Amino acid sequence: MPTKRAGNRLISGFKIALLATTALFIAACNDMYDGQRVKPLEESVFFEDGRSSRPLVEGTVPRGYLTLDEHLLKGKVDGRLAESFPYAITDSVMRRGKERHDIFCSPCHSRVGDGQGMIVQRGFPKPNSFHADSVRIKPVGHFFDVITNGFGRMYSYAASIPVNDRWAIVAYIRALQYSRHASRADLSEAEQSKLP
Repeated sequence: MPTKRAGNRLISGFKIALLATTALFIAACNDMYDGQRVKPLEESVFFEDGRSSRPLVEGTVPRGYLTLDEHLLKGKVDGRLAESFPYAITDSVMRRGKERHDIFCSPCHSRVGDGQGMIVQRGFPKPNSFHADSVRIKPVGHFFDVITNGFGRMYSYAASIPVNDRWAIVAYIRALQYSRHASRADLSEAEQSKLP
């Protein structure tokens, strides 16, 4: 039968082991919290070239940057601004284009595309009207490029508007342009019968 003194030594040994384990655990956590990290583009002695940031591995493409379809993703065909849409324009595409246009474009360009949006009415410089002859002759790739990369005071909407929504907006802009310059002869007989 162990004596009281031996039991106290056993408990003391356990306490010391527990204390040592806790100290190691805290030290490890502290090292992870204050771990060795390197700021981007900071000098490093670890690599031979002295750079901490590593170059991309040759032949790799970062996620989200693969651009195999130039027409869809850049609004260009053989390096020139596209004259056509990369897919069929349906009623649902037009509805989506109107919705996205009213959200993102109408504050400057207005809902009818005349460049008299709300922020223009409050003093911001007026953008070109979509109905100006110089703008109407632009290919659809031009509008996609402007939405994607910005133009003049307009900044890029690439991060805010997905690719297919950008094309839907371009389709809606084209519809706005046609609406101002369409003749009765452009309508089908059924559509003409609805007019006064």
